[in-house]
Amino acid sequence: MSYVPAKPTAKRRSGCPVSIALEILGDRWSLLIIRDLMVRGFRTFKEFRESEGIATNILADRLQRLATAGIVIAELEEADGRRVNYRLTEKGIDLAPVLLELLIWGARHEDTSAPDDLVEKMEQHRELFLADVRRRWRERDLAPLLPKFKNKVGRKEMR
Repeated sequence: MSYVPAKPTAKRRSGCPVSIALEILGDRWSLLIIRDLMVRGFRTFKEFRESEGIATNILADRLQRLATAGIVIAELEEADGRRVNYRLTEKGIDLAPVLLELLIWGARHEDTSAPDDLVEKMEQHRELFLADVRRRWRERDLAPLLPKFKNKVGRKEMR
């Protein structure tokens, strides 16, 4: 299996893998969409929009960019062919270790509402967590793997 695309989709500023990855994923919305697909079981435009309050024009743009990059695919819903569900591709699910490390790093160095015991468990059992993420993707399991973390500003919870 080749990890190099047959032809580049856009002119790159650099041949550096980090630079190329950031060109594709370099904004918070793209990573949050991937997070929601990967561990929250979200599939629809409405679910993504309601998750973090992303504007519809930005959400549509990020979904299109992720699809163009081969990270997500849009599938027509079997029960209602007018509805579109999004799904991570193999390339997309391969981002699971990146998101896990971002979660652990954020919880370790910032004030978050992620439960300490959950983060510690993921940190100590990275491989098991990642295997579960991949299994759930393969089986199309939509049950949330992680809870929705409460919004916090500093140490006070938002209402």
